[in-house]
Amino acid sequence: RRRQHRLRRIELGHRVHRHLCLSFENMLRGKLFPNEMSVRCLSAAGTTLARSPAVQANFGPHLASLRGVAVFQSHRRVLSGSSTIPLGTIKTDWSKEEISEIYNRPLLELVFDAAVVHRLHHNPRQVQQATLLSIKTGGCPETCSYCSQSSKWSKDTQMKAEKLLDLDSVFDAALKAHEAGSSRFCMGAAWRGPSQVGPKQFERVLDMVSKIRSLGMEVCTTLGMLTTEQAQQLKQAGLSCYNHNVDTSKEFYPKITSSRTYDERLDTIGKVRDAGIGVCSGGIIGLGEKHGDRVGLLHTLATLPEHPESVPINALVAVEGTPLAKMGVKGPTGMEMVRCVATARITMPKANVRLSAGRLELSLAEQAMCFMAGANSIFAGDKLLTTPNNERDDDKEMFEILGLENKPAFNGKPEPFEIPQSRVESIERRASAAAASSSA
Repeated sequence: RRRQHRLRRIELGHRVHRHLCLSFENMLRGKLFPNEMSVRCLSAAGTTLARSPAVQANFGPHLASLRGVAVFQSHRRVLSGSSTIPLGTIKTDWSKEEISEIYNRPLLELVFDAAVVHRLHHNPRQVQQATLLSIKTGGCPETCSYCSQSSKWSKDTQMKAEKLLDLDSVFDAALKAHEAGSSRFCMGAAWRGPSQVGPKQFERVLDMVSKIRSLGMEVCTTLGMLTTEQAQQLKQAGLSCYNHNVDTSKEFYPKITSSRTYDERLDTIGKVRDAGIGVCSGGIIGLGEKHGDRVGLLHTLATLPEHPESVPINALVAVEGTPLAKMGVKGPTGMEMVRCVATARITMPKANVRLSAGRLELSLAEQAMCFMAGANSIFAGDKLLTTPNNERDDDKEMFEILGLENKPAFNGKPEPFEIPQSRVESIERRASAAAASSSA
């Protein structure tokens, strides 16, 4: 009996060992990412696993680094005054002092911590490619001093107001983006809000949302300020996410625009969230703000009732003729972008941190640092609204060099969507009207 009992214990030990080896192998191959429980198990079992001939033969060079990360994740804390906060903690009650302390840490330590948080909640190799299309360019009544589409300085920027694009043109652009590898399609209209233009144009945007969503892509729009009813209509049309950037800190915001208030931005974000639509909200770095304003921006986002689904980190692209370009304001350095990305990742662990406008000015090494620090989305295509962007071929080469892979829509868990009957009828009417117009 003792012998049988000993044999059963040996067999059980082999099974546990095989299971740990498989988990270890999957983690090294990037198929499994360490949560708190697996980190503790691997920390405890690391020495035993290292003795396994199979593991040692295949993954010897990686063993020390992974065990080090596992131990690090088990014990590392973000220091914050007299308290300590475990890395990867989801919280919405950050103080500005806590975020400031994180933001101002030595850069390499900050990036290392952000990379750990990133691996706790995301696949570090996956970066989503999104496409952004301006569906209505120019003629905006707002006074955002960084934007070339404002009617207030259109003579200086040589930006002419254009009509809202038709449904077929936008859908064709979405099809091409989907075929090129984008899993998210974003549409921007230079409006103060849909109320500015009336129901017919907004109805067309709703049709765009529904038809593009039927491709299995995530769909995002940025249309300005919304009413509660408009937010609900977008949700019913199938909108995945709504972009409404807060741009900078509340204190610095009046220096950027005088046509709306910070609280109005937050009000629209609240209406979007209440409608059940994902919130996409971030800011622009390099508007002439101080480091404290960047901390204030991140504090605003990290203390919303729920963290945004997406946090775009944009670098200023000073378009000739805009007030900021006339003032000679320069965009941020690559390392300043890295610092902002890393702080966003630590304070909003589950959000998708999007490396957005201004990426053309970043070197491959600077972009790699941003991905290491937690960025997991880019805009693909040679144009962002009205400013140039990286070529798709360049991004393809970057993905190959860095070993990145395209992040699928909805994190690889497709959300079924059927175009509502009301939208089907609307789309068919527009198709018929377009056909009649072209034949005439």
